[in-house]
Order: sequence, then structure tokens, then C-alpha cells
Amino acid sequence: MHPSAALLVLLGNWMLPLITAQNAGFVKSPMSETKLTGDTFELYCDVVGNPTPEIQWWYAEINRLDSFKQLWDGARKRRVSINTAYGANGVSVLGITRLTLEDSGIYECRASNDPKRNDLRQNPSITWIRAQATISVLQKPKINSSDQIILTADSFGTPVTLHCNLTTAHTPHRESFWMKNGQEIANTRTEHRVTSHRINKPRADDSGEYMCVYTFDMAPNANATIEVKAKPHITGHKRSENKNEGENATLYCKSVGYPHPIWTWRKVDGTSYTDIDNSTGRFFILNRDNYTELNVHNLDINTDPGNYECNATNVIGTTAEITILRVRSHLAPLWPFLGVLAEVIILVVIIVVYEKRKRPDDIIEDDEPVAPMKTNSTNNHKDKNIRQRNKK
Repeated sequence: MHPSAALLVLLGNWMLPLITAQNAGFVKSPMSETKLTGDTFELYCDVVGNPTPEIQWWYAEINRLDSFKQLWDGARKRRVSINTAYGANGVSVLGITRLTLEDSGIYECRASNDPKRNDLRQNPSITWIRAQATISVLQKPKINSSDQIILTADSFGTPVTLHCNLTTAHTPHRESFWMKNGQEIANTRTEHRVTSHRINKPRADDSGEYMCVYTFDMAPNANATIEVKAKPHITGHKRSENKNEGENATLYCKSVGYPHPIWTWRKVDGTSYTDIDNSTGRFFILNRDNYTELNVHNLDINTDPGNYECNATNVIGTTAEITILRVRSHLAPLWPFLGVLAEVIILVVIIVVYEKRKRPDDIIEDDEPVAPMKTNSTNNHKDKNIRQRNKK
């Protein structure tokens, strides 16, 4: 290699780190929030740089910014969680549960990719970049609410009323409304501190998690939860499933009722049954809230046909439904063709037998005359006239 070329390669390799290096910078910084006691908050921090920066979380009381302390995963009696992932970017999430008034303060995300960032002789304010968020925790208002309600077969159709009363609040409230399973119930908004919601004809599908929510001008929303419970009621399932051997079958059940049920599947044979799980490699169960699905792969005509039961159970009761699975031979698609072919063969045989069994009179013999011999009557008369003239 030419000496000048070698020098260029050497300089290029030496300068590459200088060209590609990038100081740490924030892509997303934590945002300040106001929370109530007992709530949860999460702060996000997303940083970029080359090499990928290290991320740390620090905390200080609002009026003592000179006394930051580093936070660790599991701190504050395991109420603090820190989840950090490093890739092209560094991403970290700080979460604190069951908030208390003492959790108010300044939370700081620090990031640095300086090789000397952890050297105690370095100035942290130079080697680390910082982004702060203020978390204010207020005392949660006191709300008196109804106890949980259990719907039974005897109580179905009997009106039920849920009550809430805002007894203590540090700031004036604006209005209140009701929610069911996370969705606002229409026409329930009111400005009164005492609010109620009436279920006129409760059924299993009226069960769920009800919540009265109070809004404030200077504080986050406050709420109280009332559980309306009922045993599961299966509202939909496959009554039967017809498949060919070697194919896959899908059975399902869906229900109403609260709490969400625990789903199980089993194959029923008379009075005995076999529990089904995901351990066999051919049966796969998918459960989510009020829905379950059983998938059977590579159907076996000898072992898989039968009655399959989905069972839904919660703390109030249990219910089950049966789906019949039928498995046909892989020759089943040929049966219509074979039926037509059989009909054609039978028809041909009938025709042949019929031809063979014809009566003998119906067959024309070769030695019998086909028709009487024709004579030329005109010629006969002429000959007769000629003979008569000769006699004269």
C-alpha cells in the first residue's frame, strides 16, 4: 500500500469516533402532574446520544432543591419502580404507586454519555444533562358510597339504586357523573354533591364496575367505585362444528357477568370428562375477560369428535355450555362425486339388463319375409288382353 494511502486510513480510523460521537440530548422529558393520595403516577424520559447515554432518577422536596437524592427501583417500601431500556435511545420510566402527601416534590431525569460521568472529581452539572418535573400530591376528597351489590336469579328485574355523597373536599367541586366499566353513562351529569344511578331491571349484563366521578376546578377528579356482581351467563357459543380430519377447528364462548370469569374447557363423555389445557401441542386456549376460544389443530377422526364444554366461574357462581364437534373423513369431499358416479353405473346396468331381457317376438328373424311380394298388375292386364286378341 502506498504510504500516503496508509496514512489516510489511519487518520480515518482515528477520526471516526470524533465524527460519529454525539452528546446526550432529551427526546422526551418528564411532565409535571397533580395527583391525589392513593393514586399512581409515571414519568417518562427518552434520551439520545452516541454512545447511548446512561439514565438516572433523582428526587428533592419542593423547597429543598439543594438536597437531591437518587431513586432506586424498589425504594419507598417497594412503591417505586424504575424500568430502563438501552438501544439506539435510552428510555426510562419512573413509577410510584399508593401516593402519599410526602411523595410531592421535584423529580429529575439525568442523562450522560460522558466517559467520566461517574468520576466523583467531575462536576455533575457539566457531565449530566437534567430534566425536571414537579409532582404535587393533594389529599383525596372523601366520598361515601353504596356497598357492593350482588345480583341473583331472585333479584333480577328488581330495581337497584347506587348512591354517592361527596362529604369532604379541599376545593369546590364542579360536577359529577357516573361510569360503567370505564365508559361514561349518558345523562348522569349533575352539579349536586349527592348523586345516584338507578338500574330499573337489572340483569347479568348490568353487572360491572360502576364509578361516581367528581370533577374540580383546582384539583384532579376524584371517584368512588361500586361493584355490581352477578354470576356468569353465557350469551353466545358455537352449538356445533363440522370439520374434516386434518383440519383445524375453533370453538368459542362469550358471557356477561362480573367479576370476569375464570374459563376452563373439558371434553365430556357421558358422566366423565377430560380437562383440556395447552400442554398437548394440539389444543390451544385463548381467554380474555368475558370471552374464551379453543383451537384444535390437526383433527383426529378417532379421538377428537365429541362434546366440548366451556365453563365460566367467578365468586358468585358458575355456568357452562356444550359444543358438538364432528370430524369427517378426508374422503368426505369426494362423496358427492362418488354418489353421482354410482347413479350413472346403476343406470347403465339397468339399460343393459333391459336390453338383454327383451321378448323374442320383438326381434325380426332373417328367414321371414319382410313384406308380401309386389306384382305389376298393369303388366298382367296387358298380357291377358294380348292373349284374348290372339284367340279371335
